[in-house]
Amino acid sequence: MVEYRIDRRSGVATYVQIVQQTKQALRLGLLEPGDRLPTAREVVEATAINPNTVLKAYRELEREGLVEARRGLGTFVRRSLGTAPAESPLHGELDAWAARAREAGLDREDVAALFTAVLDRHFSDQHSQGDLT
Repeated sequence: MVEYRIDRRSGVATYVQIVQQTKQALRLGLLEPGDRLPTAREVVEATAINPNTVLKAYRELEREGLVEARRGLGTFVRRSLGTAPAESPLHGELDAWAARAREAGLDREDVAALFTAVLDRHFSDQHSQGDLT
């Protein structure tokens, strides 16, 4: 089951953080079709956020076809995303890289900026190819 972590200083709406973390868990294979998401009450107890915020996030995930609410039973995953399981060798390599970056004195924002720059360089061609046709 996914455990949500809310960063109140991030500037990102709380419900969006829940949506993003759920999608990340789906991409990594931590959540699979048929899995139940934590109830709104469980999320509220763990994060001290408003239950309506959790419900808003779950409605957004449902609107995107990723989960479905079953009355009286909970909210369940309908489909997964991506193909990057958490057990992948790439995950281990990235984990080791992040540890080295932290040991080198980089903070989270530095690492995020560096990683985003590398992603942009390696994946920008996907967007530009679409512009050429």
